Amino acid sequence: MRLDTFDLNLLVAFEALVEERNVTRAARRLHVTQSAMSAALKRLRDSFGDPILAQHGKVMVPTPYALALAPEVSATLSALRRLTRPNRAFDPGTAARVFRIAASDYIATVLLAPLVAALEREAPMIRLEVVLPDESTPERLAKGEFDLVLTPEEFLDPGHPADLLFEEAHVVVGCERNPLLHAPMTGETFANAGHVAVRIDGRNTFIENEISRLGLRRRIEVYAPSFIQAPWLLPGTRRIALMHERLARLMAPALGLRIAMPPFDVPVMREMMQFHATRQSDEGLAWLRARLASLAAA
Repeated sequence: MRLDTFDLNLLVAFEALVEERNVTRAARRLHVTQSAMSAALKRLRDSFGDPILAQHGKVMVPTPYALALAPEVSATLSALRRLTRPNRAFDPGTAARVFRIAASDYIATVLLAPLVAALEREAPMIRLEVVLPDESTPERLAKGEFDLVLTPEEFLDPGHPADLLFEEAHVVVGCERNPLLHAPMTGETFANAGHVAVRIDGRNTFIENEISRLGLRRRIEVYAPSFIQAPWLLPGTRRIALMHERLARLMAPALGLRIAMPPFDVPVMREMMQFHATRQSDEGLAWLRARLASLAAA
């Protein structure tokens, strides 16, 4: 492929096709006919020697090559847009874009929920796709499948930049009627109580790793598969749980829970925003990161 014969508008079509994963939606997004978008996809396939989108059942899925190329294309288009429209910054009020975010149900509850409410007012054409993180998340970030990964600092991929989102404390939570929470919590009380813990896909969370590192003993009676389920397993029992303070304070009034400080020092969890190294100049992503940081601070 020669650059002097390559139509750079095909990169715009590429970005829309990979993000929308649908020819009709990509055509609607770029205000062209479906046949024109199908023709653009054919030209992209011919130019790159790759299918770009592959049919999988009733849906179209970007190929590994397309996913690897996507962040480079996005960064290139951002630079070209700045070059051709130097006085026009990203406008969330008119931007039509999909942001793909890997985030736990805890983050979705305490941060992405208020973000969605804010987007309805401030950026009505922006859409979010939220996926739970797992062991494949770093690899998928490297391939450009995610715009942002929201994760504790210890789980970051060292190959890509990250910003601090907020710092989170952990608290002890139990049923309001649990007598264990109506007296000062001691190490012995904590150790002898029945606990609800969280283990996601068989993997320890930040707090589980910290408890192991501190050498603390406790009796786990229930493992929950997600953070948001843990508080629902406490009402009407004498069990307790170590939970993110933001989530605990959000859930406590609705579930009749009581919050206490742990009887030992728990290191603060640093929740981070990580993005692909090629996306540092992406104005839309910079706006989203700033909006998330603002909501986290509030």
